Amino acid sequence: MSLTPRENNMPLLKFESMLKTDSVYFFDSIEFEQIIHYYIDSAKISLAKKAIKLGLTQHPKSVLLKLLQAELMILDGEIQKASNLLKELQAIEPTNEEIYVQQAAIYSKNDNHDKAISLLKIALTYTDDEADILSMIGMEYLYLDDFNEARLNFAKCLEVDFEDYSSLYNIIYCFDMQNKHNEAIDYLNNYINKDPYSEVAWHQLGRQYFIIENYKEALRAFDYAVLIDEFFVGAYLEKAKTLEQLKNFEEAISNYKITIELDDPTSFVFLRIGECYEKLNKSTQAIQFYKKAVHEDPLLDKGWVAITNLNIKEKKYRKALFHINKALEIDELNSKYWRTYAEICLNIDLFEEAENAFKQCLLLKDFDLTIWLGLSDVLCFLGEYEDALKYL
Repeated sequence: MSLTPRENNMPLLKFESMLKTDSVYFFDSIEFEQIIHYYIDSAKISLAKKAIKLGLTQHPKSVLLKLLQAELMILDGEIQKASNLLKELQAIEPTNEEIYVQQAAIYSKNDNHDKAISLLKIALTYTDDEADILSMIGMEYLYLDDFNEARLNFAKCLEVDFEDYSSLYNIIYCFDMQNKHNEAIDYLNNYINKDPYSEVAWHQLGRQYFIIENYKEALRAFDYAVLIDEFFVGAYLEKAKTLEQLKNFEEAISNYKITIELDDPTSFVFLRIGECYEKLNKSTQAIQFYKKAVHEDPLLDKGWVAITNLNIKEKKYRKALFHINKALEIDELNSKYWRTYAEICLNIDLFEEAENAFKQCLLLKDFDLTIWLGLSDVLCFLGEYEDALKYL
């Protein structure tokens, strides 16, 4: 068991006091385990090593501390040392599941996932925490892209702990990777029949319905999710996206705005709200939220393009030119942006700039007929008739 900064921290304070004063205090092996876990979890590896060194000085035969030493060796890439130490420990405690878990970690690190699975299955026979080992086995099968076996192991985790949402997410991920969305829906409906108040399951069900474009059922599922947990930001977000698909833009905006009230605003949400307002022909509000989007994330090229397109609709071409340049600064390899740039330049008689934009499109292998015709027309405007003919 690891320590937290606020809970049961006396051994940690005592250890750090000892380091500052060069004193030597005695700790039992369990206290050392807690201290070492805390440092590993906090990524303070050098302090973890100091704790292990002192721990093994005071408890030289502690298998528990030697296992932590092996874990640190693996983290440091000292695979052979860790492997040798684990073999020694296996001879001492052949029924200690943690030894097999650490050995599995080594094989997994070397991409030998089949061997890792076989070792974890041995660990499973000795452990009291089946769900943890089953989850590890599931992850190894994921590395092998064996989604059926992965899913079966994560399902066994749910048999041990029905509210293991991490395993539930992984099960649905497996269905997603196999494009088995109807099977995922059946699985989630069965889960909900057993636990109708699981907002996580309702949310996942909504996502599956959304993927197969059954937006009415998706909306129903997201409605249940937010009814069960009124602070479920992800469900409000998915509900808003679903309402957009159903052309209910006013309600979509309301749900996007709820996410802003519940959590820090994101450029994505501002952009979606802007697009909803634009679809409602409310250009003033749309521009306001597009500007909020690029203020939140100045590198959001889609935000700059959204403003550009509204500028073009309103024939504000100078403003449009400024905003499309912002998008091109972020993604100069996007031929669609160069097309828009060319369109704007043509409207304000910047023919040489338009010529360059069309040529950029061709360099980016955008060979649409409109590019060839546009470039040819521009060259004619510039009086370069022979060059214009080359592009026809």
